[in-house]
Amino acid sequence: MKEIKTDSLWVHLHWLTVLAELGSFTRAAERLDVSKAAMSQKIKELEKMAGVALVQRTTRSVRLTSAGEKLVDELRDPFARIAQSFFSVRDEAGPVRGMVRVTAPVAFARQQLVPIIGDFLREYPQVRLQLDVTDRLVSLGSEGFDLAIRHSDSLPETHVALPLCETRALLVASPAYLAQNGLPDSPQALQQHNCLYYPRGLESPQWRFQLADGGSETVQVKIQGNFATNNSESIRDAALQGLGIAMLPDFSASAALASGTLQQVLPQWQAVDAFADRLWVVRPYAAQVPRAVTTLIHWLRARFADG
Repeated sequence: MKEIKTDSLWVHLHWLTVLAELGSFTRAAERLDVSKAAMSQKIKELEKMAGVALVQRTTRSVRLTSAGEKLVDELRDPFARIAQSFFSVRDEAGPVRGMVRVTAPVAFARQQLVPIIGDFLREYPQVRLQLDVTDRLVSLGSEGFDLAIRHSDSLPETHVALPLCETRALLVASPAYLAQNGLPDSPQALQQHNCLYYPRGLESPQWRFQLADGGSETVQVKIQGNFATNNSESIRDAALQGLGIAMLPDFSASAALASGTLQQVLPQWQAVDAFADRLWVVRPYAAQVPRAVTTLIHWLRARFADG
């Protein structure tokens, strides 16, 4: 039997894996930027050298034989490692580049991240960002995200979580609402006000406070109001309309406080367990992390280091 030189098979084997992935000679040829005839010829040559049919062809579809499936299954991981090694080497040379897929909470993304992300893209013009804005806790691994910004006290142990900055909850209201309804002088006085809040299941809404100067005593207040929603931007917008007193994370209230369209209420009291007290950058664990991902993480942590 004629000896087969395996080093002549690498192209054939790679093309077979692409064909298996796409299930079409036409699409596989387009992916590889070759002709359909060249694609078909390579597979025929591979089958001839293997001495067994690897592909079943019909007029409408292509599927692998059991031998073809076995071969592709054994090739998939080695080719993935080869690709990863190549891109890792290329990644270290020259400017930072590549795609980074990020998911972030709605309020933080819209009010804090998007306004500054242009600075990052101008500094690293060969990096492309794809931002998914959602309050849903997406699965980074199964949905293909490189990193997430999380405002949470519960972080997945299977991921790498790095602190971004500390946050705190603030009570705010519009000057017009306070002029009409008065400024509360204690947490208990909130019971006389229309409060805008996050719903917590079927539980009656309650806010808890401690003195901001470090007091240990906790004051718990049952509140009431005519508007509740699970999005801090919506609560902020309701407060801007003068509908009531809202409890917001500081990153959602900061711009309105700076402009004077909202005013802080009870600044001597600190809300307890209203929101997480820290923002995190979370990424899936990986032995090799793309340079564009680590660069963005370092840039974000430096940018938000002061809160």
